[in-house]
Amino acid sequence: MRASNQSAGSDFTLGSLFSGSGPRQLLFSLVAAVFLLGLLGNATLLCLIRLDARLHTPMYFLLSQLSLLDVGFPLVTIPKMASDFLRGGGTISWGACAAQIFFLTLMGVAEGVLLALMSYDRYVAVCRPLQYPVLMRRRVCLLMAGASWLAGVLNASVQTSVTFHFPYCASRRVDHFFCEVPALLRLSCQDTSAYQLALSTSGVLILLLPLSLIAASYGHVLAAVLRMRSEEARNKAFTTCSSHLTVVGLFYGAAVFMYMVPGAYHSPQQDNVVSLFYSLVTPTLNPLIYSLRNREVQMALIKVLGRAGHRPKW
Repeated sequence: MRASNQSAGSDFTLGSLFSGSGPRQLLFSLVAAVFLLGLLGNATLLCLIRLDARLHTPMYFLLSQLSLLDVGFPLVTIPKMASDFLRGGGTISWGACAAQIFFLTLMGVAEGVLLALMSYDRYVAVCRPLQYPVLMRRRVCLLMAGASWLAGVLNASVQTSVTFHFPYCASRRVDHFFCEVPALLRLSCQDTSAYQLALSTSGVLILLLPLSLIAASYGHVLAAVLRMRSEEARNKAFTTCSSHLTVVGLFYGAAVFMYMVPGAYHSPQQDNVVSLFYSLVTPTLNPLIYSLRNREVQMALIKVLGRAGHRPKW
């Protein structure tokens, strides 16, 4: 307990994302540009869903929740990373480090559950269209969104409290550009092997259960789409579902590498790249994927831009 209390009063030193890189300023500018593009894309998608009545449907309600998570992911990590880079290095307090782990875990688990529930929405829309208004009524959508956020909060609370229960009396340098559980556990002066095993096991379950629902949902969707006689309906179903499957692949690909592949098989540098991918690149790509592949979003954007262009000037 004394060692843990001493840990709570100390700061951690974060590693640099650009250490050992050549054109550091160029890479930093690229990361900053992607960060701003992601915020703009997700904010635009949220506004379109809010303003256009045609997007007031269960699918777009769930998509708005995904955009909220995609706004939060980079905000937790990138501003701190940018501040440290501009200052030539920096530290993070015990409380701020715990906050990073809590919010990143919350949003990661919530997004995984939400993507699985979005696949169920597509299953109902394609395979049981006549029952869709009942099965995906507003109350059910709110319960889905609440369940994804609640799962994130519960998992984040447990992981953060257990992680910071260990004493950190060894090196204070985190070999990562933000606080993440695997990187932090390497600094503990107490044996964390049992917790790391439990963490890996729970990570497998947290990933496999939603993936199983996604696979089952899209198995039924694919069979239903192949039976459709209308080429227009078939193309519309393929377009909508392929967008969601692309997002699922981007998110779960990085998550599987980080939490299902044993740490001995990937280096801290690889962890940095994969963490940057799921915390910045994927949230930036998601709104682009849905807008470029979705005619309804494109029409809503044209409609909003048309309104702005015809607004009377005083």
